[in-house]
Amino acid sequence: MTDEELMRAVCNGDQSAYQAIVRQHLKSISHYAYRMLGNKKDTEDICQETFLKLWVNAAKWQPEKAKLSTWLHTIARNLCVDYLRRHARTLTLANLESETEAKLQHQVDLVERDTAHDQSTQLEQAILALPENQRSALMLCHFSGFSNKEAAAIMNVSVKALESAIARAKRTLRKTLSKI
Repeated sequence: MTDEELMRAVCNGDQSAYQAIVRQHLKSISHYAYRMLGNKKDTEDICQETFLKLWVNAAKWQPEKAKLSTWLHTIARNLCVDYLRRHARTLTLANLESETEAKLQHQVDLVERDTAHDQSTQLEQAILALPENQRSALMLCHFSGFSNKEAAAIMNVSVKALESAIARAKRTLRKTLSKI
């Protein structure tokens, strides 16, 4: 069945169509959310909320405006951004000190790891340190396989702004990783 047929069935309350959509798109949404948030628990929460929004708002999807995967990634991105904003507001001085301590310990742990695993972990941390818009642009285009036009639509920015964010992200990653 096509995405349109599945979504029509979901609009009519068909749980098997909903489950088919979840099976088809969960991995991509999960990878994206993990790259944005950096931890499994929050990723699971974002995925659940994304697919809950699909179920509740299925009739709002407009196939002539966006592919289903684009629509789902837009929902996931908005949820991730909201989470990151909420999380940033709730940090206290104690949390900052605790996080700094944890980061320092994590850096010590990184030194002790194998080179290949170490490089992968360092890349992951460098990606997580990018500003949200750069990280999102990079994840959508290079890890989730969206075209620049689709990713720009998901992020609600122009293609030029998306390309600029990707270029800045790549420069920052090169600079960060060259110091390591």
